Formats: sequence, structure tokens, C-alpha cells
Amino acid sequence: MNIISAINWNISPEIVEFWGIHIRWYGLLFASGFVVGYQIMQWIFKKEGKSLIDLEALTLTMILGTVIGARLGHCLFYEPAYYMMNPLEIIKVWRGGLASHGAAVGIMLALWLYSRKRKDISLLWILDRIVIVIALAGFFIRLGNFFNSEIIGVPASVPWAIIFERIDLVPRHPAQLYEAFSYLIIFVLLILRYKKFESRLPPGQLFGLFLILIFGARFIIEFIKEKQSAFEANMFLDMGQILSIPLIVAGLYFIYRSIKNK
Repeated sequence: MNIISAINWNISPEIVEFWGIHIRWYGLLFASGFVVGYQIMQWIFKKEGKSLIDLEALTLTMILGTVIGARLGHCLFYEPAYYMMNPLEIIKVWRGGLASHGAAVGIMLALWLYSRKRKDISLLWILDRIVIVIALAGFFIRLGNFFNSEIIGVPASVPWAIIFERIDLVPRHPAQLYEAFSYLIIFVLLILRYKKFESRLPPGQLFGLFLILIFGARFIIEFIKEKQSAFEANMFLDMGQILSIPLIVAGLYFIYRSIKNK
């Protein structure tokens, strides 16, 4: 394995600290996903004649659904025994530990509650549009993981292998970047598809496409990731892949449904 050809990565996850406040790359990129996503959703709401007051409520709904779902997902899927013994640790989000599958469930539940209170916004209408910005948010979040030197790949000898010096001196696949740029490409595909159809978009089609592409990419990239929890060591498919399968199947269902009802 040629260590010389690998790229050394030792960027501090903290950007700056002042008055006891720590600004970290992950937090900045996580927030950027919401800020940019808000601008895109504002454009969609204006284009389709929806109330911007509803957009404000949607923003709060998305923040709560994402953070609560992702945190509970991590605690229940990856370290249930520890958090059952230390339940107060669940609320300490700043210590890390967010799961995208948990976020997916949290967001869908939050949006279901959101759509129930609005006669002109159905659940599928909002899901078809919100997945555009969720894909982009995924890009920002995985960049944040890269700055944190977490969710690393397995050892590799490829020319673009990266040595995460804060972890070890082994050249590895930059799995976070593989996911980040996969999500960016998916974002572009979804927004181009939306621009082509806009209000004529078959209900559920973009949502189904999102589930297939996002979790399909996640399923494949998991093969070159290090295991995130000890219990996954002897598993052929890790927890991320197992949780991705029902979401991919759900995506196929929504694609079929959109074609059938077109």
C-alpha cells in the first residue's frame, strides 16, 4: 500500500472559539443545509402559489423532525443498550450521534402531522418537494462528517485515498465524500425533474425516486465503510444497509403508484 500517494487530512473540526462558544465545521454545514434548503423551498412555494406562512411552519417542522428523528435513530439502531442505561445522554446531541435512517422516519412523521393541518398541502405534495432539499442537506452533512474525520472508509490503495491523521495513519476510502457527491448529483436530478413538471408532477414520483437513489447509494457505499458499531463486526450487511432495504422497497412502491395513477 503506497502511503506516499495518499492525501493527509488533519483539519481541526473546530473553526473558531470565542467567549466559550465553539463554532465547528459540522454545525456550520448542518445549518447551511437548512438555510439553502429554505431558499429553494421559498422558490417552490412562490412558484406554486403556496402561503409563505406555511413555509415558516414547515421550516420548524423539518428542524424538529430531522434532529429528533436522527438522534433517536442513532440511539435505538446503533447503541440501544448504552442509551437504555443512560437515557439522559439521548438529549446531548452536541456530543454527536445522528442517523440518517432515523431522520427519514422523523421527517416523514413530522410532515404527516404538518400536512394534516393544511387543506391545500397533501403529504405527497410536500414529500415530493422536500426531498429535493433533503438531498442537498445530505451533501452538506456528509461534508461535515469529512471535517470531523468520522464515518471513514476501509483501507484503500486508490490514488485518492486519504489518511485521517486524527484516527490513524492508514490510507482509506473517503466514504464521506463518496456519499456527499452522490447526494449532490441526486439533488441535481431531482430539481431538474421538478422543473420539468412542476405542478404537473405525478404525486409520489420524486419521493420514490429519492428513496431509491439516496438509500441505494447508501447501501452500496456501506460496503467500503468501517463498521460504526461493534455488533456489526460479524454481519454481512451492516445496520445502515439493513435499514436501507425497506426504504428502497418503499421507493419502488411510490414509483409504481405514480405511474399507475398518472
